[in-house]
Amino acid sequence: MGAFEYVAVDQSGKRSKGLLEGDTPKHVRQILRDRNLLPVSVTEVAQKEARRQRGITLRRGMSPGELALITRQLASLSQSGLPLEEALLAVAQQNDQTRTKSILLGVRAKVMEGHALADGLSEFPQVFQELRQRITSALIYPIALVIFSVLIIGGMLMTVVPKIVTVFESTRADLPWLTTALIATSDFLRNYWAPLIVAVVAFLWFIWWLLRQEGPRRRYHRLLLRLPIVAKLTRGVNTARFTQTLSILAGSGVPILESLKISAEVVENVPMREAVLEATVRVREGASISKSLAASKLFPPMMIHLVSSGETGGRLEEMLRRAASGQEREVDGLIAALLGILQPVLIILMGAIVLTIVLAILLPIFEMNSLIQ
Repeated sequence: MGAFEYVAVDQSGKRSKGLLEGDTPKHVRQILRDRNLLPVSVTEVAQKEARRQRGITLRRGMSPGELALITRQLASLSQSGLPLEEALLAVAQQNDQTRTKSILLGVRAKVMEGHALADGLSEFPQVFQELRQRITSALIYPIALVIFSVLIIGGMLMTVVPKIVTVFESTRADLPWLTTALIATSDFLRNYWAPLIVAVVAFLWFIWWLLRQEGPRRRYHRLLLRLPIVAKLTRGVNTARFTQTLSILAGSGVPILESLKISAEVVENVPMREAVLEATVRVREGASISKSLAASKLFPPMMIHLVSSGETGGRLEEMLRRAASGQEREVDGLIAALLGILQPVLIILMGAIVLTIVLAILLPIFEMNSLIQ
């Protein structure tokens, strides 16, 4: 049995949306017909989330607040003795967010099929990655600022500037180079704005497609590990994710080799993931975890030292947890510092562009006497 989102119309033609559980899309359509509803579309939740994760979207998962609330609710219901599938259903019914409700029902459907909760959660990998969402949330304001600034400046160049420039068209004197450049830019945008938008969208799609290919993605991830500030952020995010997962698995009694293999899957950076898999081979041959991970020189030294200390003192789980917490704090601090610098820089840059437009309009006015002559 799975969870399905549907769109249907009743006998009066009114459209309705909702969630239903059923064995197949055909079964769900039959349920809708039994309710005197004509099904328009029926989509399995897991398939819809998979398409969303493969596509380009700004919001890829739950917010940290949503995730924390759902986790607490599930913990409370499970501690009270409620079966897991009933706890998932209760939390889904309690939630007002349609997408969150559909995700929880999708997880419940996997559990009811006999799968473990972890398997159900793995159907929605982008949803349950909190660190990624903190970074995405932090980038929303700068991205929105850039988009709105570009739209405003583009609107000025396409609508306001041409009306003001017509004042100078009757003169035969040479205009300042800044004004000439502004007029040329304005004419270009007004004449070619549609092909320009298509070209930008096509370029972004091509970059997105290219980075999904194994070879280009690996080279791009290697480049990220060489850039000064980006390398530190990339290492911090992937190390925090890896150590946190390994800590949970090690504390749950999963064999260390299996834990390393599973933890490698949560590392998004390809060279770092390959380094974990290579370290797994060395550990199988008898090497220590810390020395095996240190061989790649991709992981932060602090994390290596903590892992080494945990292996020596028999407190591997605790040291891994400390390493994860330390990396998360470092990443949060780095993001805060970058945003503290980036936001004023963006505002100054956009102000400089607007100032350039104003100067290009005012310079001919300052030289009006010479233009008339």
